[in-house]
Amino acid sequence: MLSKGLALLAWVFFVHLAGIYLYTRGFLLTRLSLSDTTSCDDGSCTLKATHRRAVLLVIDALRFDFVTPDSPSPPSPHHHGVLTLPQELTAMQPAQSFLFDSFADPPTTTLQRIKGITTGSLPTFIDMGSNFGGASVVEDSLISQLRSAGKSIAFMGDDTWTTVFSDAFASDMCFPYDSFNVEDLHTVDEGVIRHLFPLMNNASAPWDVIIGHFLGVDHVGHRVGPDHLKMRAKLAQMDEVLRRTIEALEEDTLLVVLGDHGMDRRGDHGGDGALETSAALWVYSKIPLSSRPTTSPASLLPARTFPGATVPHRYVQQIDLVPSLALLLGLPIPYNNLGTVIPELFSHETFDRALELNAEQVKRYLDTYRATAHGGELDNAWTKLHWHWTSIKTAEDLEGRWEAMGAFTRTALDACRILWAQFNVTHIGLGLILQVMGIIAGFALYLKFGELKDDWVDWAGNVKQGCVRGMAIGAVSGLVCSVPLKHFVKGIDTLDYVLFAAPLVSSLSVIRSCWPTRVEFKLTSLPLPLILHALAFASNSFTIWEDRVITYLILSSIVPAALTGFTAPTARLRARILGFSALFALCVRLMAVSTVCREEQHPCCHVTFFASSSLPVPPRAVLALALPTSLLLPFVIRWFLRISKSDNGIAAIVLTLLLPVVLLQGSAHWLLEWLDTAEVVGSEWRWILRPGRTLLAQCAMGAIVFFGMALWWLIPLCLEISTSQAGKDNPKTQVTVLGFANAFGASYLVMWCTVLGLLYTVTQLTGQLVLALAAIAVLAYIEVVDSVRDVKELEAAFASSSPSAILDGSARRTPQVTFAEVVPLALLALHTFHGTGHQSTIPSIQWKAAFVLTPTLSYPFSPALVILNTFGPQFLIALAVPLLALWNVEPLPQPDASVGASGSAVRAALGAMLYFAGLLLGSAISSAWLRRHLMVWKVFAPRFMSAAASLVAVDVAVLLGVGVGVWRITGQVTKVFGGMGPQRETSEPSKSA
Repeated sequence: MLSKGLALLAWVFFVHLAGIYLYTRGFLLTRLSLSDTTSCDDGSCTLKATHRRAVLLVIDALRFDFVTPDSPSPPSPHHHGVLTLPQELTAMQPAQSFLFDSFADPPTTTLQRIKGITTGSLPTFIDMGSNFGGASVVEDSLISQLRSAGKSIAFMGDDTWTTVFSDAFASDMCFPYDSFNVEDLHTVDEGVIRHLFPLMNNASAPWDVIIGHFLGVDHVGHRVGPDHLKMRAKLAQMDEVLRRTIEALEEDTLLVVLGDHGMDRRGDHGGDGALETSAALWVYSKIPLSSRPTTSPASLLPARTFPGATVPHRYVQQIDLVPSLALLLGLPIPYNNLGTVIPELFSHETFDRALELNAEQVKRYLDTYRATAHGGELDNAWTKLHWHWTSIKTAEDLEGRWEAMGAFTRTALDACRILWAQFNVTHIGLGLILQVMGIIAGFALYLKFGELKDDWVDWAGNVKQGCVRGMAIGAVSGLVCSVPLKHFVKGIDTLDYVLFAAPLVSSLSVIRSCWPTRVEFKLTSLPLPLILHALAFASNSFTIWEDRVITYLILSSIVPAALTGFTAPTARLRARILGFSALFALCVRLMAVSTVCREEQHPCCHVTFFASSSLPVPPRAVLALALPTSLLLPFVIRWFLRISKSDNGIAAIVLTLLLPVVLLQGSAHWLLEWLDTAEVVGSEWRWILRPGRTLLAQCAMGAIVFFGMALWWLIPLCLEISTSQAGKDNPKTQVTVLGFANAFGASYLVMWCTVLGLLYTVTQLTGQLVLALAAIAVLAYIEVVDSVRDVKELEAAFASSSPSAILDGSARRTPQVTFAEVVPLALLALHTFHGTGHQSTIPSIQWKAAFVLTPTLSYPFSPALVILNTFGPQFLIALAVPLLALWNVEPLPQPDASVGASGSAVRAALGAMLYFAGLLLGSAISSAWLRRHLMVWKVFAPRFMSAAASLVAVDVAVLLGVGVGVWRITGQVTKVFGGMGPQRETSEPSKSA
């Protein structure tokens, strides 16, 4: 039974993956990159160079405080990670120093911004995923143009550059450093400084362009936030670097200083918030660049008010640097560029030619793009683009010509921004169809398990309509059907046909063969929490405030059980149901105290997960509670087991000896991280703090994997068996089995606790308290469900003609798991996700988790730890779902037609998969329907991605729970009690009502 049930779960998982893949292929598109390059041997496609050399300094995540010498108040030297340039640099002759607020296109990740500031092209949303494994840039770029011109490029700093431009830099002047170690605030910066100034001070050094990429500001923001004292020190260091650079700069060398992106109030980036997309751009030359073309149309000189500023400042697109810098260095503009030359950087005489070359390059690119297979995407904008292009030729004066060319390039940029948010409706439709069919087929399997019949999954074919056989036949038929499907559905490749047809036909086969014989529809049986939850994704407001919505839904879902407690037939059951319901509700409310605010929630949300919104360290209360919580949690879990006398065997070892040590080590790791980060102790202690916390985490996770899990695998049962002699005249051997009443559930809980230990170690201190509350909430809820079932059994006994058969266990079946029982755990999984410091946004990813086991970036451990930290809460709570079927279930032979504990566990797993599949469908439909909504990339797309990842985490969790946990436990229970009938000889009574 269990192996066939596991096969069904695996099949449902496959359908989910296929639906996610096809939908994602249509919704999160990558941009078509053209390999064409701009070239001209006679120099007709560029200008005469104004500078022989250039120094490009990227200060990662840098913003400037945009103040003017006549500002009413002096600039703050330290505010949200913003560097204030000294007035002696910004107040130079207007033709030498230009300071801009530049817009960095989202996603604001380093790789995407490097591509943007070298190619002038736009990123797409899904490109963000390649930030930690970027492919080489194949488009025309400033780097390739420099190489074609025979220029020598020196580089030092963030090694992302050497990833995307692998052979572009002079081998003897290339000094890359690890870019992802946010724990290290100084190595990269000091390396850049060490190599930058010797090159600049050496007049004979064979470089034409120097690129230096500093990372310290970004790492300080990630690690301790933008308002920490370390940020002040780091900005002071960058200030000194700029002063030294100015001193070493020669007259024929152009200096460009910029931030690749900004940072939010917490020091993170990746999204499209105003603070994340605002980046500095400062261009400086010792010789005048221009006389500032004051006659330029106002449309070419836009301004905006920087967040937090009081006066507007000159505003450009970050990609505008590409055509401007190319022409200043006498290079052709890269072919794929969509930026517009910056007027201030050109003289009045050369600006007209610069803008003309820029407009011609953009027109050439658009013409080439339209000639490709994707060219039809430009049809809607082509008329407007053509009108702007022809208006250039009909302009009556120079100013009108400039305005027309600027309007053309900006219109092209706007059109392409919309273009690369185009969606493949075919893929989206196919993905949605599979998601719907997967839910219907999973629902059919769920209902079929509810009939509690074992013969319907007989692989031998004794039953006409076997679900497993239908599944296999359907999959094969789908592969065959994918061939003629090509003639009806255009625009997708062979793999997409197969991934659609096989799951679709297989789902139809399962629905046909496995649909239950009786389906009684009742209005009260509707999964109202799931329906409301899924519908909430149609509103950006409800999606933004989902963490609060979930709190309401989860507390509402426990109300029916609590009401049962008021009417329970015995005082003990009333006390258990009401008491454990109150404990569950209390844990949920306390978990809701921990919050990490989305940008859209301000100012109605206050961060409590950290000490403040800009200081990512634990609150003082959390610091005080961390160690006591880690010590007490295992004993609280053991107390729950003691209720059924099942705290024996492996439970006594894991919960008394192993888990307290592991949790204490996990908390101690993050306490040492806090001591190091907050500089509670002097820097002289860092030699022991960093290795110490790494060792603690390694010992904690190693103990769980190599001792806890291995020990559970060898001796999984939580039983204590003893024998004694009873009777004087005719003594008989009496066997006492402690833990018999919860033989399945106790052992599964011990396995679950080992996974809790892993997640606990990679979760920050506030999140650890939330995990502890979530563990208690899980156990309290399972006790509520168990007690409600006892009430129903008593009511059934009183209404039965033979109540003794039910009460003594001879006719007792393994309880069916209802969908309503699964819902609170599904909601608790998402509640734990939010409580542990996460939101469905990119900036909420906790990159510190990558360095729990190692002090530097280490593959595959670092990415795996970030994934575990982010989606581990959903995995952990979903892994607890089989407890609904195993808790307080005695290992007795089941009456005829009963599927037993393993079948009930499969049904519980299907329930969890269905809930999260329903959320994915709701999110996917809302994202597809609102794909032109203003908030699509800010709200709906991230929520869809979170829903997809959560579904995968839940599916994997229940597969492991059933395939490893339930399988191992049922096998051992069968081995020990295989010959035991309902009338067993034991001194331990059954669970009493």
